[in-house]
Amino acid sequence: MSRDPSSMMRQVPLAFGPEPVLRFDTFVPGANAQWEQVLMALLSPNPTMPLYLWGPPGSGKSHLMQAAASQAQSFGLQVAAFDLKSPVPWEFDEEARLLILDDCDRYDRRRQHEAFRMFVEATTLGVPILAAGRLPPVDLPVRDDLRTRLAWGLVYRLVPPTDEQVRALLRREAERRGITLDDEMMAELVGRAGLDLVPLMELLDRLDRYALSGKKAVTLALLRQMLAEPDDF
Repeated sequence: MSRDPSSMMRQVPLAFGPEPVLRFDTFVPGANAQWEQVLMALLSPNPTMPLYLWGPPGSGKSHLMQAAASQAQSFGLQVAAFDLKSPVPWEFDEEARLLILDDCDRYDRRRQHEAFRMFVEATTLGVPILAAGRLPPVDLPVRDDLRTRLAWGLVYRLVPPTDEQVRALLRREAERRGITLDDEMMAELVGRAGLDLVPLMELLDRLDRYALSGKKAVTLALLRQMLAEPDDF
């Protein structure tokens, strides 16, 4: 693997603390009738059967991609992860044991080329592939060869959780960290991050680290103080 800091073959960063915040058990299945099949495919990626997840914003695609990356890393495996924010060119390391392609529906021409190249390299090396986008493969505005490959294996549609389910899971995760979220704090978090679990969980993680760094109790005042400062945590 290239050791250049600008290399896009990257380890997906894990959250501060003993375990990452975006885990499979912090995902809300909601009305996803095929959740058990999806979870099994994520827990045991098959190198001969790529997995593609699609659904609207807030349905949990990126959450599951990051959870899969974190699980692989917990086993000591190298992860190659690319999304819309990954600068090109992309690089693939032969030591990688999992390829993740997120935001597939929004790749520009160059990223489509890079994604196709990553897909071919992973397939050649027998590396499992997980991909996600807002649209099903057949509707993706990408080059034909990439669209065909993304549709090769298992394709599942994700349904967003209800607002109540999102709030309940956020409170449960907060309680696991010893934080009590009252209605005002919940409103403050949702007002900043919306009801998408990925940014909500990341904001909760930031709040936890902020409180720990200052050795302070988590309160509404502390939350507002944190939100008024640059995100350095």
